[in-house]
Amino acid sequence: MFSDMFDMLFGCSHKNYSFPITAKKGSSNHSHAASVTGTYVVCLDCGKEFPYDWNKMKILPCESAPALAPLTAGPVTGFGKVA
Repeated sequence: MFSDMFDMLFGCSHKNYSFPITAKKGSSNHSHAASVTGTYVVCLDCGKEFPYDWNKMKILPCESAPALAPLTAGPVTGFGKVA
């Protein structure tokens, strides 16, 4: 959060991008940007990666972390019982 605010105030403007790069399908060491659509671009000034959509031919917004499923609360059973 702090780094996002710092980047907003003093960071890179992300105006210079690489050509879209498509990650290999068999490779397991993809970045988050590559795992979104399989294709990503890199800011040539700071090195940050952004997902790229070939069908729409545009850069997609990049969240800093993958979205997690919401937690659901349910009844806890069997807690503290000794068999």
